[in-house]
Amino acid sequence: MVVDDEPDLQMLILQKFRKKIRNNDYEFHFADNGQEALEVLNGTDDISLILSDINMPKMDGLTLLQELHKKNNHALKTVIVSAYGDMKNIRTAMNHGAFDFVTKPIDFGDLEMTIEKGLREIDYVKETQNQKRKLDDVQEDLDVAARIQQKILHQQFPPYPDRDEFSIYAEMHTAKEVGGDFYDFFFIDDTHLGFVIGDVSGKGIPASIYMAVSRTMLKAIASQISNPGQCLSTVNTMLIPESDISTFVTIFYGVLDTETGMVSYCNGGHNLPYIMHEDGTIEQVQNTGGLLLGKIELVEYESKQFQLKPGEKILLYTDGVTEAMNEKEEMYDVERLEKYLGSHQSDSGEKLLQGILVDVLKFIQKAQQSDDITLLVLKYMSK
Repeated sequence: MVVDDEPDLQMLILQKFRKKIRNNDYEFHFADNGQEALEVLNGTDDISLILSDINMPKMDGLTLLQELHKKNNHALKTVIVSAYGDMKNIRTAMNHGAFDFVTKPIDFGDLEMTIEKGLREIDYVKETQNQKRKLDDVQEDLDVAARIQQKILHQQFPPYPDRDEFSIYAEMHTAKEVGGDFYDFFFIDDTHLGFVIGDVSGKGIPASIYMAVSRTMLKAIASQISNPGQCLSTVNTMLIPESDISTFVTIFYGVLDTETGMVSYCNGGHNLPYIMHEDGTIEQVQNTGGLLLGKIELVEYESKQFQLKPGEKILLYTDGVTEAMNEKEEMYDVERLEKYLGSHQSDSGEKLLQGILVDVLKFIQKAQQSDDITLLVLKYMSK
């Protein structure tokens, strides 16, 4: 849009750029002053570049610049036209946000270069704005996904305040907005509590979707099949059609008999939990036959048992704990975790898990969290 009260300039513009006008490269709008220019702008979204004189009746070019600044439209650029000797006003215009300036008498070759430069800048700004909108949409989707994922997992502790045979606490801290780790616990019947921790390959939204599928399948199958090994075997068979070439999940699944403290369990390629005895010693749970889930058909998943005595705990964790790395690329590792567990047997479940997390964060210091960190602790208190 050309904003100038001199009809001669409008005529020259139409003559000098008639070829580009005819080829639809340029489309010109005209206004005699700043006030009229604002009215034209309010009536169309097609204008990207304004060529404005400074000295005009009703509303001059500097005032127009101030009004345009209020629109906060970074894709709308203004080129100021003024006499060569009016450098003070030109400097004021540039300080008020003018993109560039040309001087009178106008050199139309220079004007065309200035217009082309302005249009390139405008295209760049519009593309940047478009990319930002896309990123904002992605971030909004991630925020929604994160809220949904957090609602899927238990957040209220204690979850069963009327049950005093056991206590349970769990936390997940994702490396990205959403993660592939999960934990869950649920009653199979009045005296048997199922508990599980899992780690899906990868991170982000794909892992979070597979995580939700894995968790839902396991909980549904566990309500029908009491044997942990048979349960994981069925889940594995059901997950294979849902997996792509790089997707799988490791799972540790146990069932606590709340009357006796006996735990039946099966490990599907996951980190082995630790039993924390009351005397401060720790013991790693024995492995069972069974690989990761979602990849290999006809895998045999074996069940085993161990006895939890009153006051003893079992800690489940994902490899985001032991494989957390500091800036020197040193891993937190199992030895450090075992040392921490050995000196914190008396901690409550919540204090224990939060203490482990703090210890991991202190270890990695300024290094970026590279994987999801998930922990679950179950304490048996007897009936």
